[in-house]
Amino acid sequence: QVQLVESGGGLVQAGDSLRLSCAASGRTVSSYAMGWFRQAPGKEREFVAGLHRSGGSTAYADSVKGRFTISRDNAKNTVYLQMNNLKPEDTAVYHCAATLTFRAVPIAGAYDYWGQGTQVTVSS
Repeated sequence: QVQLVESGGGLVQAGDSLRLSCAASGRTVSSYAMGWFRQAPGKEREFVAGLHRSGGSTAYADSVKGRFTISRDNAKNTVYLQMNNLKPEDTAVYHCAATLTFRAVPIAGAYDYWGQGTQVTVSS
């Protein structure tokens, strides 16, 4: 079983960048496909980015494609979400999640383990 802890959120202005971290313990992140999801107030949790278990393939929501990058550091057992050119509509609580499936599918129900989330607020 893996435990996930997110960090790196904060209050930024539109156009700024943030890097979120998801530190894993208990098992190595390379044992899982990893995903980042976000949930804004009054909205459903939505897929943002995913990294397949191999570490060689990624997937992104159309709304963040070209601005966000998911990556993994096996030595630090950590997954990152680099977010550039942030927009007010990116404001949400961001969660990382792990699934034992090979592919990082864009469905929250497919993930077995979740972090507590980190708040990202983007002002206009």
